[in-house]
Amino acid sequence: MNLKRIILLSSLFLCISSCFAQNNKLDRPKLVVGIVIDQMRWDYLYRYYDRYSDKGFRRLLNDGFSFENCMVNYIPSYTAIGHSTIYTGSVPTLHSITGNDFIDQSTGVSHYCTEDNSVNGVGLLSDAKTGKMSPKNLKVTTVTDQLKYATNFRSKVIGVALKDRGSILPAGHAADAAYWFDSKSGNWITSTYYMEKLPQWVEKYNKQKMPEKYLEQDWKPLYSLDTYIQSPDISTLGKYEEGFKGYDPLSFPMKTSKMMKSLGAGYLVTMTPYGNEITADMAKLAIENEQLGKHDDTDFLAISFSSPDKMGHRYSINTILMEDAYLRLDLQIGDLLTYLDQNIGKGQYLVFLTADHGGTPNAKFMNEHGILGKAFNESDYKFKLNNYLATVYGKENLIRDVMNDQIHINYNAIEEAHIDLQKFKECCISFMEKQDGVRYAVDAKRVSETTLPDIIKQKITNGYNYKLSGEIILIFDSGWYDFASDRGGTHGTWTPDDAHIPFVMMGWNVPKGSTSKEVYMTDITPTIASMLHIQMPNGAIGKSRQYLFK
Repeated sequence: MNLKRIILLSSLFLCISSCFAQNNKLDRPKLVVGIVIDQMRWDYLYRYYDRYSDKGFRRLLNDGFSFENCMVNYIPSYTAIGHSTIYTGSVPTLHSITGNDFIDQSTGVSHYCTEDNSVNGVGLLSDAKTGKMSPKNLKVTTVTDQLKYATNFRSKVIGVALKDRGSILPAGHAADAAYWFDSKSGNWITSTYYMEKLPQWVEKYNKQKMPEKYLEQDWKPLYSLDTYIQSPDISTLGKYEEGFKGYDPLSFPMKTSKMMKSLGAGYLVTMTPYGNEITADMAKLAIENEQLGKHDDTDFLAISFSSPDKMGHRYSINTILMEDAYLRLDLQIGDLLTYLDQNIGKGQYLVFLTADHGGTPNAKFMNEHGILGKAFNESDYKFKLNNYLATVYGKENLIRDVMNDQIHINYNAIEEAHIDLQKFKECCISFMEKQDGVRYAVDAKRVSETTLPDIIKQKITNGYNYKLSGEIILIFDSGWYDFASDRGGTHGTWTPDDAHIPFVMMGWNVPKGSTSKEVYMTDITPTIASMLHIQMPNGAIGKSRQYLFK
């Protein structure tokens, strides 16, 4: 056999081997984009459907697959828990994020969900607390961690959100970066958990002072005010919405160019749709500068739009301001999807959209239409309960706090007074169930003995972590919620208002369609893990619902 023939055969063998290897490469998307809308009720997909564009929410629904009955399966339904549960497929009893803040029951010390005093902020002028953040309090892995592990940590994972908890918890422990917004400085920051210095592209964006540039435009309605028929009339503005110091009642158009001079641009921008703009800016810059979706392995971008929650708390969910904000968010989502089409390629990326929780309608507004509800303050319950217990036991401050719809017992005081714990809990429960708005007070360790519906029992069990939760769980009447003001609104309850969330997938290997079968927030990550052919997180209790595609 001559040399020429040997070389030809060798080349042919190498070509066949290369083609064989390529044909057998595991099929995965170039990029996964997780979008969490903070405080988005499921019905927002349809409440403004007729006014949405064809490029945003309607495109997701029409070109993707919608799980129409996705439910939060724990209480309380708060931001940090929601982001953790979405990305771990787990629940507070296991992943240990039991609230935005929670109390260590062994010490009585309150902790913020992502606080970490062993790290420092990056991008801050001072050693501010806003930078001392990491995912260390999250005790299980995320789907983003599992993707890193499955590719021997070659995949890139980045989190972006105004709120630290909306960026850090989804990005997971092994993330390349998580960026969040410092409202005091108006800059995007991170912590030394991820890096020692901000990338040049983040520093460049910070120097552009985009919050000020957006706010200079004022917040003007997209359409004529008389077309906003899904909200109370503009003449009632300020009746249900919380204003700002010096700007109460609110006006619309909102003179943000003037307001930011006294309120601060970094603070005000988060209370407007422009908070979503700077979030989308950062997301697209991360894709471009970190070359997400351009590697041999699948990358992951976790985005959380935090401004809808901040606006929902201040303005309530039933206001012309929120209607306009969602019409704008639709355009922002559409712009992001178009950007992905152009830079990653249609069908080459997998996107999912969901929410960390929904929102309860403003009680005053609902009362005017004959629907029951009320805003209350948990601190009032703490005050009343401690006063009552002092008359029974002759000791003050036997309750540490009433927080996260839970009664936190002062165990040291109970022990020092030689009070029987079980009888003490029964005394608390008896008193609380006589209070207005309290439907049930439940001993978390005796949930099975109650007459509550099984679905609520399961939510209590999933949300209770004996190291971090109060032992007595409060279940309030429907429409009642913990909020200090009768203007604005909040979330946190077991009811569908707060617990029914969107879950829509689109793009790589996702068929068009929908299902009305009930699924849970804990199923989101197992479904994604199944599609990517990676192991689900090590605390996941949910199930893959990919079979519903068929």
